[in-house]
Amino acid sequence: MRADIVVLPGDGIGPEVTAAAVEVLRAVGRRYGHQFTLNEHLIGGAAIDASGEPLPAATLSACQRADAVLLGAVGGPKWSDPKAKVRPEQGLLALRKGLGLYANLRPVQPHAATLGASPIKPHLLAGVDMIVVRELTGGIYFGQKQRSETSASDLCEYSVEEIERVVRRACQLARGRRQHVVSVDKANVLETSRLWREVATRIARDEFPDITLEHQLVDSMAMHLIAKPRAFDVIVTENMFGDILTDEASMLAGSLGLLPSASLGEGKVGLYEPIHGSAPDIAGRGIANPCGTILSAAMLLRHSLGLNAEAECIEQAVAAVLEAGVLTADLAPAGQAVGTRAVTDAVLAQLELPCHIPELRD
Repeated sequence: MRADIVVLPGDGIGPEVTAAAVEVLRAVGRRYGHQFTLNEHLIGGAAIDASGEPLPAATLSACQRADAVLLGAVGGPKWSDPKAKVRPEQGLLALRKGLGLYANLRPVQPHAATLGASPIKPHLLAGVDMIVVRELTGGIYFGQKQRSETSASDLCEYSVEEIERVVRRACQLARGRRQHVVSVDKANVLETSRLWREVATRIARDEFPDITLEHQLVDSMAMHLIAKPRAFDVIVTENMFGDILTDEASMLAGSLGLLPSASLGEGKVGLYEPIHGSAPDIAGRGIANPCGTILSAAMLLRHSLGLNAEAECIEQAVAAVLEAGVLTADLAPAGQAVGTRAVTDAVLAQLELPCHIPELRD
């Protein structure tokens, strides 16, 4: 297979973790006969410094032509003035819009070797396997904003079409899993949530009769995520609720550094990134956890390129590295941490070993 992949290192630890994922993608390409062309472009604070824009036109154009996009992280204290007219995060929002990406997929599957790193009791985490589907284009993040000396407002708005398509995506995912979807809203208070609940109910009833749909209010969902995480399969929710709940869910895995994500639209092109931020406090020190970005590369292979077996091989390699105790400081016991390079090398070494996937010939 030939594929054009745009790499957006971004800011902070972004260049370090994307470099690790690029090495893994190149290794997979060599091992299994694929030709991946990987080209870097600017986004976020780095792009502001270079061009004054968080998403230069050349970057967006390259992403629109590509088969997939791999992103590190954007933002940092250098650009954190809330009164600034141009901010790194604007580049990410504009990229999602420019690529037509409306569903953010965040899988959470704690590894046995890292259960001790989570603040949650290990017996609650065994067997947890969920995926959160967050709507990306609507809600309060994109609504009209107003500010005066004495007040401010942000409009939360959703259309029927926006809700339909993300709920369909969640139900389609559930068909390949345990056929259970929880839709999260605040329908006891918010009109947008009442619309969300009505549309989700109709889509599940009329188009996915094989799927069990459950509704949860966002405040109770925040509690249940911690108290009984094994109960959940696919969770679908609006933009801000999804942003908050997925960061909470990351604690089930023990660290933000472990979790990947995929932002998808109607076509095959997608944006793949770890869920963590730019972590400027550890940038340049070689200690960032690259696993979330490496696993994002696996999602890239699966969802944009259709290389399911190769994606599984990456996931097996990361799992083996975690099992062997090759852990960065966010996961390792005191005094036993290794750096980004050591984890990357360990994953690359695992990829040289036979991968037990029927579709692949090692």
